[in-house]
Amino acid sequence: MSLLFIVSLLIQAGFIIHVIKTGRNQLWIWVLIIPGLAFAGILAYIVVEILPELLRSRTARRTAHGLRKALDPGADLRRYESEARVAGNVSSRQRYAEELVRHGRYDEAIGQYREALTGLYEHDPNLMLGLAQAQFGKGDAAGARATLDELIRLNPDFRSPVGHLLYARALEAEGNVPKALEEYRVLATSYPGAEAAVRYAQLLQSHGERAEAQLLEQARIAPGHYRRAQRTWLEAAQRLLQG
Repeated sequence: MSLLFIVSLLIQAGFIIHVIKTGRNQLWIWVLIIPGLAFAGILAYIVVEILPELLRSRTARRTAHGLRKALDPGADLRRYESEARVAGNVSSRQRYAEELVRHGRYDEAIGQYREALTGLYEHDPNLMLGLAQAQFGKGDAAGARATLDELIRLNPDFRSPVGHLLYARALEAEGNVPKALEEYRVLATSYPGAEAAVRYAQLLQSHGERAEAQLLEQARIAPGHYRRAQRTWLEAAQRLLQG
């Protein structure tokens, strides 16, 4: 029995197992097992059953969405604006405000967040965080920090690494370096990504203190997907340590 024949049998068996385990129509078993038609059967199974599933996957949808955004960057903004205008509910306003922030239209985003922060949602922490992000994007660090202070006061159990980092950045932008360093120090080892540690190191270095080499140690031994996702911040950290 040739090696090629054995490999062919193994491939057939693998697809038959896939049919059974995924609950596909068991007629596929006969299509895949017919002597002399195995290759055609496997090809048909891939085209009919597997490819459509792959095209419906999250990665495929994300790729298609990214392509649409590249071709028409304002498509989502127009859609969310229409939804907010027609529905006028909190979730539609929030989506529209988030997209306005992504487009740098901070004043409009602030207006949408303030309209959403009413009634039952007057103290909603996610809306307050969104408002603070829009204020910071606009250049109003003091306003962002004040909003975050109010968020913490009204929602003491709310936890957000993104909000915590924004708070540290607002303090830094206001010139409150000691307090900013204190916040960055906590974030440097707890934030899910390299940005907080790098910002901490940058602020230390800008005030004459050497960034600690161990800031990169965890990143150095991290999985490849983490290093790829955090590439920009890891490269910035490397430059700091070499400087």
